[in-house]
Amino acid sequence: MNVLTKLSARMSVDEFLAWEPGDGQTWQLVDGEPHVMAPAAPTHAYLQAELSRLIGNHLLETGSPCRVATEPGIVPPALGGRNMRVPDLAVTCAGDTDAVALPDPLLVVETLSPGNASKTWANVWAYITIPSVQEVLVLHSMEIGAEVLRRRPDGTWPAVAEEVTTGELVLDSIGFRVLLASVYRTTRLRPGA
Repeated sequence: MNVLTKLSARMSVDEFLAWEPGDGQTWQLVDGEPHVMAPAAPTHAYLQAELSRLIGNHLLETGSPCRVATEPGIVPPALGGRNMRVPDLAVTCAGDTDAVALPDPLLVVETLSPGNASKTWANVWAYITIPSVQEVLVLHSMEIGAEVLRRRPDGTWPAVAEEVTTGELVLDSIGFRVLLASVYRTTRLRPGA
């Protein structure tokens, strides 16, 4: 089935996973409709790579069984089996499986780029429906800054994310602390650039 034919029908996650558009692009499933994802701009890609390295090193150094994954498929269960979102990064502490979707993400990371804010935040609100997710980090790509949503002890989420523009970025879900500026070390936004 070609891309245009498949786009006219609403898909389940299983149909989406079996679908082969053959166009070499990255797709995610949003409310039963495949959406193509544009390639990451350099700043976005550098942020993704640097934070993945920092988190991966932290997990290794602390002896954590958790792992960081880049661009994993994540299925929010509350959205009727018609969504497979693709964040920039996610951390799971689940064991190895043959599942296509990342099991039990604990931390999910997205990067805001010019023109994608509404899609990114729609993904964020989908991620918080996943019972295993404890934190969602949203990095900014036009300025140094981040927003963190943390699940409260009673299981609820705040309506507004905590903004971080200076000092330390703290991710309680994995016991991670780093100077926010360090995440931007390889980008055009790095301090002193």
